[in-house]
Amino acid sequence: MNVFKSRPLARLLHGSSAVLAHLPKCRRRNISIQRIAGSIGAEIHDVDLALDLPENPGLVQEIREAFLEHQVIFFRNQDHLDPESFLTFTSHFGKPVEYPFVKGIDGFPTIIQVLKQEHETINFGGIWHSDTSYFAEPPLASVLLATKEVPPFGGDTLFANQYAAYESLSDGLKDTLSSLKAVATSAKADASKTREDRIRDSGNSTAKETLEAVHPVVRTHPETGRKALYVNVAHTSHFEGWTEDESAPLLKFLFNHQIKPELTCRFRWKAGSIAFWDNRCVQHNPINDYHGFRRRMLRITLAGDKPM
Repeated sequence: MNVFKSRPLARLLHGSSAVLAHLPKCRRRNISIQRIAGSIGAEIHDVDLALDLPENPGLVQEIREAFLEHQVIFFRNQDHLDPESFLTFTSHFGKPVEYPFVKGIDGFPTIIQVLKQEHETINFGGIWHSDTSYFAEPPLASVLLATKEVPPFGGDTLFANQYAAYESLSDGLKDTLSSLKAVATSAKADASKTREDRIRDSGNSTAKETLEAVHPVVRTHPETGRKALYVNVAHTSHFEGWTEDESAPLLKFLFNHQIKPELTCRFRWKAGSIAFWDNRCVQHNPINDYHGFRRRMLRITLAGDKPM
């Protein structure tokens, strides 16, 4: 097995002393990390998220370092987590917030059910996107826990590195994008139809509202200082000050560019698996290839800030 250990955050932040000064010192546990692809994604091994984190705040910092470095991190064999333990785990890394279109599960308003039933043909969120980028302050991260109800095959999730998407653009296009802002909306048809089944059975009072926000096309990550492409096919409708027709050719190029295979990783779900990804620099796409099987996940999103 090719096992990697997380690099010190000082290297990750390229010597950003201002950021490091605010980080607490921790006792290193030397967690085992195995990268799953060349550009993005890593699995963290031998951690019990219910038992280990409350007793070791240093471990929380190590996990956050791995999260910042690899952009999406995965855990296996966490099927013993109940909703309260799942919520406690995520709360170490940010403030859980409610999802605007679907009610939370009983007793836990910030935990939603991501469900596709046996008879359904459309999966929740089944398109490349960054979660709720139509918020003025989109979420920092999303955390997804697989229950015991997973299909015997299919239902993998793809993740794409938006640092690399930006960095691989030409200098000329980077200059063009540097001053552009784009409109994100919850109303684009390809995205909104993926919510219809869950809104029908568990929609909340704001389910029919249209949410919009304007964000930079290239955002700077508030923790790492790196630039990431911040448009997505599910929610970005047009550039601010441009018509949709004028925006379409350049957006089409960006949408195709930012999900090139070499920028992605693919995660195979099992009961008790967790994916924890950074919405500020990652897009994801759940693959809809398991018709006739039930797939039930629990999801928490963590509050973010205004993209800059």
